[in-house]
Amino acid sequence: MNYQMTHEQRMILDSLAAFVEKEILPHEAEADRAGMVSDELGEHIKQRSIELGFFAMNLPESVGGGGLDYTTLGLVERELGKASYGLAGHIARPTEILLACNKEQRERYLLPCVSGDKHEVFALTEPGAGSDIMAMTSHAVADGDDYIINGSKHFISTPTMPDFAIVFVATGLDETPRGPRKRVTAFLVDRGEPGFDIQLGPLCTAQRCYRTYQLSFDDVRVPRSQILGEEGKGLELADQWLAMGRVWVGAQCCGKMERLLDLAAEWAATRKQFGKTIGRFQGTSFKLADMATELQAADLLVMHACALADQDKMTSQDAAMAKLFASEALGRAADHTVQIYGGMGLMEELPIERLWRDARLERIWDGTSEVQRHIISRTLLRQYEDAA
Repeated sequence: MNYQMTHEQRMILDSLAAFVEKEILPHEAEADRAGMVSDELGEHIKQRSIELGFFAMNLPESVGGGGLDYTTLGLVERELGKASYGLAGHIARPTEILLACNKEQRERYLLPCVSGDKHEVFALTEPGAGSDIMAMTSHAVADGDDYIINGSKHFISTPTMPDFAIVFVATGLDETPRGPRKRVTAFLVDRGEPGFDIQLGPLCTAQRCYRTYQLSFDDVRVPRSQILGEEGKGLELADQWLAMGRVWVGAQCCGKMERLLDLAAEWAATRKQFGKTIGRFQGTSFKLADMATELQAADLLVMHACALADQDKMTSQDAAMAKLFASEALGRAADHTVQIYGGMGLMEELPIERLWRDARLERIWDGTSEVQRHIISRTLLRQYEDAA
């Protein structure tokens, strides 16, 4: 990419690239075939990343994190995006929502996540709701100093079995100018609480070793002190994470695109057909040109969003644009690479087919492409609707 890195950023990226090359890439094919990362390998990656200072890079130094700014984090996520997320995910970046922990929660949840002693999961998506958060049916009813939670969550992705969940449920209704709206609250719920069940979800075609979990809550009693933030303010907390999370998806897509472009260009420059390398044919060379152009455009959108975030000026539209363009450009790049490789692109002998499968998920998780387009178009139209 053409972004001009500082000396510190270059040192971080060089060290991280070497780590990915040595500790992660050699295990991708095996983990994909197994549909899982072994506990031993996951723990090894985690411990090595802690030793090298890569663990919890996204959280402030005040809580023991790496304290990186958003621009540097964007570069980090881009580098990690080149690898299978089921493996790279063991270099944990605990969700920033945990910064909303109060003093007691901080000791019990936030700090153990920073040290690697605990691992959280973000539980929002439901079987019947998908991207429609207001359609959630999971709910909690106040009972004295406790809340009783019922409901279920699915597609809750994480590299390893979590120790606790950040669960979003409805705790009532608020009257708004547009009618009643569910009041959403976030709870910290420990694995092992009576009535709280976590099961491994079905195997996904994309990112096969990055597993999903199904969470069910059957009269799970939690004290009011387990509320993260304030009662009824869960959506505000979720929005803080979701917007930046979409930028990180965009950055990871750029890393995958660069890996695909390198593979495609090398193949096109060495593979011969009809007496010359296939890169000499416009049918191939134009695909490479499109991939390179879209990669640079995606990089610029992602880095623009990161720069705005560092100035506390990033909007949901900025994040949506970065995620939408980068994920869809990655899909085109993956398809072009398969086409350039021909039949070999679909053979398990090479990483192309795996990268092709993994790319498909990027247009779905953290908000589908349709959701991103809705965010962008809604922002464009609102100024005129408000003026009418």
